[in-house]
Amino acid sequence: MVGALEALISQGHGGERVAKRQRSATLLDLDILDCPICCEGLTCPIFQPMENILESILVTCPNDMFGCTEGFLYGKESAHEEECIFSLCSCPSLDCEYSGRYEDLYDHYKLTHISNSYWTTNCFRSSIPYKAPMLISDKIQITRVYEKKILFAVQCFRESCGVYVTVSCIAPSAPEVGQFSYQISYTVDGQTMVYRSPQMKKFRKLNFETPQENFMLIPHNLLPSELLDIKLSIVETSNQE
Repeated sequence: MVGALEALISQGHGGERVAKRQRSATLLDLDILDCPICCEGLTCPIFQPMENILESILVTCPNDMFGCTEGFLYGKESAHEEECIFSLCSCPSLDCEYSGRYEDLYDHYKLTHISNSYWTTNCFRSSIPYKAPMLISDKIQITRVYEKKILFAVQCFRESCGVYVTVSCIAPSAPEVGQFSYQISYTVDGQTMVYRSPQMKKFRKLNFETPQENFMLIPHNLLPSELLDIKLSIVETSNQE
């Protein structure tokens, strides 16, 4: 097995020297460095075996510094990072640049961005519907469940056809996080709209663009004011048959 190491220093803008994060890679089979015709060791230039080389390089997770010990084949980084429990999640507050593991983000948001009264009010138990009123102009409301240290985002987007409402989980797509479904209901003047999503989307960084799927659309004629008087129910489904 042969190890390779990324350069630690590179040239930045303006010629300054910029430190880069160190990562390692491992060749699983030294025979791939032999010529496939004469079986002698390859020397430059080499072209034909490059695909074999790439397919035989084992790299460490980009989150190894945070505790991940997984290794995977070169080129599979993106797929693993989406599911890695150690992947960093961005704070949903627009003016905040904090990022951390989803459980650390939970603690950060609690300590930095909200009051104790808000934290107590915007909390619910899984599968039990609760009132989650919000102003359309607020655009986002962060809520949580008692059972887990996970942040959920209720977002609304005003468009010409009405207001889009969607709910998402701020976490990586790791099995340890769990899977969730949700239901939104909105009532005005005796009329009720209900939207059910069998699988809530997870984002490590919230998208602040109008959703293309997984949303409730409330038409303007059912919006007498800026207040969205909605009820929300979130259910963890990963352990259900």
